[in-house]
Amino acid sequence: MYQKEKNEVIKAGMTLDRYELIALSGGNISMRIGDHVLVTPSGMIYEDMVEDDVLVVDLFGKVIEGTRKPSVDTGALLYVFRSDENIKAVIHTHQPYATAVGLVTDELPCNLTTMANAVNGSVHVAPYSSTATEQMGIEAVNYLDGRLAVILKHHGVIAVGNSLKQALYACIYLEEAAKTYAIARSLGGTMAMLTDDQIEQAVDVFRYYGQNTPKYPGVADNDSGSIGK
Repeated sequence: MYQKEKNEVIKAGMTLDRYELIALSGGNISMRIGDHVLVTPSGMIYEDMVEDDVLVVDLFGKVIEGTRKPSVDTGALLYVFRSDENIKAVIHTHQPYATAVGLVTDELPCNLTTMANAVNGSVHVAPYSSTATEQMGIEAVNYLDGRLAVILKHHGVIAVGNSLKQALYACIYLEEAAKTYAIARSLGGTMAMLTDDQIEQAVDVFRYYGQNTPKYPGVADNDSGSIGK
């Protein structure tokens, strides 16, 4: 059941590893398909997984298919899915730069266009909640605030999306922004800020990003359609 989607989940996990957003078996990936959710198993390294290692559960955690033990965070992930039917993917990482920012501030400001593109603005830091509890999902939902990611204090990041790709982009570009923010803070001086209008425009531009979206307004017909990305 859902072999193609299970393979996509595993590939997403290896992408997280390649971008150093997880280490070994850290974090987890889940994808909603109707009333079912694919979830990665507990304590397994992504490059060692095969499709049958990925479990299928219902929205309340009953195992529909699979013999592995699901991620210990499954209850939290399912709470996020139940909170909004438009959420089709939830990724939890332990990415170091975003997590570090969460230790020194309550919000990572949106200072890069790519962060606006992929996350929809500044990202809040949720209060600490114990891993492997539904409270982790509750705090994530409370602090998402229309964004596609939230930083979990002392823990990592939860990113959501209407597809696995959207949630993956949110993780990767959030880490890029957190790294840039940390470097800028270390240099001292006044932090340059994007205005609300600039953030809104960057969010809008990303709706036209990629080959399967409408061409960005103002791009000539003989142009490739690229907006520099």
